[in-house]
Amino acid sequence: MMELALILRSALIGLVAGQRSLTPLAVLAGAARDGLLPEAPRATALLSNPLIATGAVALAGLEMAGDKMESAPDRTVKRGLAVRIITSAFAGAVLAPRGKGALGAATAITAAMASAYAGLALRKKAMRAYGQVPTGAIEDAVVLAGGLAVTR
Repeated sequence: MMELALILRSALIGLVAGQRSLTPLAVLAGAARDGLLPEAPRATALLSNPLIATGAVALAGLEMAGDKMESAPDRTVKRGLAVRIITSAFAGAVLAPRGKGALGAATAITAAMASAYAGLALRKKAMRAYGQVPTGAIEDAVVLAGGLAVTR
């Protein structure tokens, strides 16, 4: 039970990655800038680099904007899942307790894959009732708030 509690942040950031693949990197960059990742000094150094941080935030914003387009692919296409695996593994490892990076990565990947499929099903249902842009904007707000909560 204690191990589960220690790895909870990794699981939660995986849920975020399942919905928006690049948001975990953006919120981690903010957390690194604010000194909130003391267990991950190398990741903090990387993510606090202004070029990396700005790029992560810009890419996350572009992903959110692109999600509202009718031509946006489903999050479960191979390329989308591959990016989710990479970003969730990195974020899950960064948020895991010292020495538990591999467990954090595996936990985050598992949560991201489940979240991607479940989130897509829910989003498609909501889009039929409310449209792509409104449901995407609400999803963005929930994902961003969740990512910030996990990293703070």
